[in-house]
Amino acid sequence: MNILVAGIGYVGLANAVLLAQRNRVVAYDINAGVIDKLNRRQSHIMDAEISRYLAEAELDITGTSDKDAAFGCGADFIIISTPTNYDPERNYFDTSSIENVLEEIRARGLNAAVVIKSTIPIGYTEKIKERFGLDIIFSPEFLREGKALYDNLYPSRIVMGSASEKAHVFAGLLTEAAIKKDIPVLFMNSTEAESIKLFSNTYLALRVAYFNELDTFAEMNGLDAESIIKGICLDPRVGDYYNNPSFGYGGYCLPKDTKQLLENYRGIPNDIISAVVKANRTRKEYIAGAIMSGGPSVVGVYRLVMKSDSDNLRESSIQDIIIDLISRGVRVIVYEPIVKTDGFLGAEVTRDLEAFKKQSDIIVANRWYEELGDVKYKVYTRDIFGNN
Repeated sequence: MNILVAGIGYVGLANAVLLAQRNRVVAYDINAGVIDKLNRRQSHIMDAEISRYLAEAELDITGTSDKDAAFGCGADFIIISTPTNYDPERNYFDTSSIENVLEEIRARGLNAAVVIKSTIPIGYTEKIKERFGLDIIFSPEFLREGKALYDNLYPSRIVMGSASEKAHVFAGLLTEAAIKKDIPVLFMNSTEAESIKLFSNTYLALRVAYFNELDTFAEMNGLDAESIIKGICLDPRVGDYYNNPSFGYGGYCLPKDTKQLLENYRGIPNDIISAVVKANRTRKEYIAGAIMSGGPSVVGVYRLVMKSDSDNLRESSIQDIIIDLISRGVRVIVYEPIVKTDGFLGAEVTRDLEAFKKQSDIIVANRWYEELGDVKYKVYTRDIFGNN
């Protein structure tokens, strides 16, 4: 098959590499730097599996920033994996990047099947199918940052928001390229597939919020949160996952997906969904208060990324805490090697770790890192299990 992937972020790059094992893939992105790296078989994101496959695997993949070259490649399938950031003013995903691609497809009269991999509001696919008159399939992704290709090679399930012949063909392309065998494949209408994506991520956010509130209770009562969590999670009905306390759920997916699902609930009775969003704000406020309880003059924030082995700091929970601390009149300095500016959200940025350690009265770290071992007495973290 000839496949065009529009948008080479976490989702797009993982899908492009996956499918390029058995198909001819053209990867299109407006960021020329991303495309240059891809054509040199380098990944612009931190993902060990993607980097290894680009360097070692036999892949039929070409990157381009040339719109004519991309949309003129004779694609059988066009995968749209452009970013759809949540717009807090509209209470809705900004889906303009998807619509720009769809307009390009319509204007050129292409008859390729379109597969949307971007996260979208519930009911969106049906509306744009009518608007653009194109063969559009929604197929949600369930990927972790830093593990995007791995999760495509060993998927928990493949969901197709269509039962058409082309949907079955595309599902076959995904299963053929995966290493895992006997992958559950579900075919349904697009609105049900959109619901799976948002409800799945909101459930994961609920788990994070639940164990964070447990941790708040334990800390305020002088209890050992680790013992409590272990005792709960040994029950197989609960399970030992998404249970490590943090400063709140964050990253690219959970904050925007929970807010979008809540907006989709407008006019529908609910308590839990709205509580998940509120609980995340409450946790951040609590963490800021706990940091301030020691009366620091200088608060050091160690790393902005949400997870270890990740280079993504979008929507990291620490960002709201930084804003809160600065509003209380505290000097905040940030150690983050991937930030190249001297300031971030009003905080100072340093790339000198030793100077950072000396200047900070307290060091705030969402996840524990061994290089903080010599100043452990200064570190405030709620990371109990040393994992993400």
